[in-house]
Amino acid sequence: MTKRFRIGVTALACAFLLHACAKSSDSVTGSYVSPLQYGSYDCDQLAAEAGRLSARVAEVSGNQDDAAARDAVATTVGVVLFWPALFFLAAGDNEAELARLKGEFDAVERAAIEKKCSLADDIRRGREEAAAARAKKKAEAEAANKAKAPGD
Repeated sequence: MTKRFRIGVTALACAFLLHACAKSSDSVTGSYVSPLQYGSYDCDQLAAEAGRLSARVAEVSGNQDDAAARDAVATTVGVVLFWPALFFLAAGDNEAELARLKGEFDAVERAAIEKKCSLADDIRRGREEAAAARAKKKAEAEAANKAKAPGD
């Protein structure tokens, strides 16, 4: 095998392995779920369902983030030290379930908006607060990385 061929195969394998990694929970988007299934719910029932879904999304998001972190470590170890570690990538990936749950939560929110429930405003405020917290965390991480960068 030529050196060029080996480099090409290695690059292709790395691209495949990076694609196989579990995504972080923030990067998983909700699947479409029709709000019609919640059409018979009143505002209290929608609030209860939103609470149930929110708790489950939090649980599955934690599992998904753990899987993403494990995959990042396995990729590093596999590429640098021990290639069989690469076979464990995306084990425990909950992306499909998380996308479904996020879609159901969005459907509950749309049903609450249609019924003019106060829940819709609560969800909107919660999303805004979560987005602000993510932006703050990202800015802090960037500032920390900038402070660690040599020569600055």
